[in-house]
Amino acid sequence: MTGAIPALNRRLRPVLAAICLGAVSVLVSAPALARGPDGIADVAEKVIDAVVNISTTQTIEAKGGSEGRSTMPQLPPGSPFEEFFDDFFKNHRGGPGGKGGDLQPHKTNSLGSGFIVDASGIVVTNNHVIADADEINIIMNDGSKFKAELVGVDKKTDLAVLKFKPNKPLIAVKFGDSDKLRLGEWVIAIGNPFSLGGTVTAGIVSARNRDINSGPYDSYIQTDAAINRGNSGGPLFNLEGEVIGVNTLIISPSGGSIGIGFAVPSKTVAGVVDQLRQFGELRRGWLGVRIQQVTDEIADSLNIKPARGALIAGVEDKGPAKPAGIEPGDVVVKFDGKDIKEPKDLSRVVADTAVGKEVDVVIIRKGQEETKKVTLGRLEDTDKAVPASAKTKEEPAEKPVTQKALGLDLATLTRTCAAATRSRTASRASSSPVSTVPRTPPTNA
Repeated sequence: MTGAIPALNRRLRPVLAAICLGAVSVLVSAPALARGPDGIADVAEKVIDAVVNISTTQTIEAKGGSEGRSTMPQLPPGSPFEEFFDDFFKNHRGGPGGKGGDLQPHKTNSLGSGFIVDASGIVVTNNHVIADADEINIIMNDGSKFKAELVGVDKKTDLAVLKFKPNKPLIAVKFGDSDKLRLGEWVIAIGNPFSLGGTVTAGIVSARNRDINSGPYDSYIQTDAAINRGNSGGPLFNLEGEVIGVNTLIISPSGGSIGIGFAVPSKTVAGVVDQLRQFGELRRGWLGVRIQQVTDEIADSLNIKPARGALIAGVEDKGPAKPAGIEPGDVVVKFDGKDIKEPKDLSRVVADTAVGKEVDVVIIRKGQEETKKVTLGRLEDTDKAVPASAKTKEEPAEKPVTQKALGLDLATLTRTCAAATRSRTASRASSSPVSTVPRTPPTNA
C-alpha cells in the first residue's frame, strides 16, 4: 500500500506541472490584457488618416484706451505712482496717459480636431472649435493644408460641419450605433491634443446618457480615454473603427485629463450632420409646452406611482400642444411610443422628431391615462451658418432698470450680470476647473 503512494505521486506530477504552467501563463497574460485588446493598433492604423487637425484664426478688434482694462487708474494729484502708470500706459496701451490711444488689432490662433465623414471633403467638429473664426484650415495627417468653409453649426449640441476641396482621394469614417455601447467597452480617441496631431489614446466607456447640464439635449458618453486641450471635435471610435462619439468636454481641476471626458453620441451627431448638410441648419420638432420635474410630492398629489414623466407647467398659445388638448397640470409619460422618465427625455425626443409628424402623446390627467394626437411644429432656432470672414456688430450694452420695492433696490438681470454669476458645468476640452450648475425648471419642449 505504501509503495502505491509514490507511484501515484509520479502519475500526478505531470498534471500538477501543467496546472502550475497554466497559472503562470494566466499571471503573465494579465498585464497584457490590462493594456487593452490588440485590435487598438489595427483600428488606429485604419482610421488615422481620416482624423484631421483644425486650425482657426480670429482677429481681435482694437479697443480704446478709455475703456475696460486700458483705462489709467485714478490717482490723487502728486501721487508717486502717477509717473509710473503714465509711462506704463503710454508704452503698453498705445497712447499718452492711456487715454485716447487704441490697442492694435491682433490675430489669435487656436487648434482643435475633426474627422472626415465623406470623401468629397466633409468634416465634423465641435462648434466651439471654429466659433467666431475669420479663417478655418484643415490640416491632414500628412501635413497638407486646405482652406475650409462652414456648412452649418448647432450650438445646442456643440457640433459643426465644414467642407473643403481635396486634391487627392480621402479616407472617410462611418458612424456606429452609440445605443449599442456597453459599460466597460473599449474605445479609442484620436485627435490633436496640445498641437500633437494624430495622438491615439484608449480607455473604456465609463457611463452612458450622462447629463451634466451643459445644454438642453445632454446625453453624453463618459470615457476615461485621455482627452486634453485640442482633442475637441475629434472622434471616439469603437473597436470596429466606427465613430461612436465626438469628444467635446472634460472635467478637470488643471485643464489636463483626469480620466473624465465626454463625447456627444453618434446617434445625435449623425442626425445633426445630416440636417446641416441638407439644410445648413437644424429643424427640430416643437411641442409648445413648458415642462418641469415630477417630484415625489407632485406624484403623490396626482396619484402617479412611481414618480415619472414631465409635468406640463405651461402651454404656448400658438403651439401644437394647445389644439391637441394638452393642458397645464398634465404629465407626459409617453411620446411617440417612447417612455418619458424625466423632462430631459421629452426635450430630446421632441427635438429628434420630424417637423410635421403626427404623434401619440400619452398623458396622465387626474390619475387617468389619456392619449392625445399632436402634429409637431418647428422649433425656431437661430443657429445659422455665418461665413468665417463675416463680422457682426456688437450689441449695445444693456442699461439696468432699477426699482424700489419693500425697502430693496431691484434691478433687471442683464446679460453681463448673468454671465458674471453663471457657473460652468464642464470645460471645452480646453479650459479649467468646473462646478455644478443647479437645475432651473421649467424648460421648453
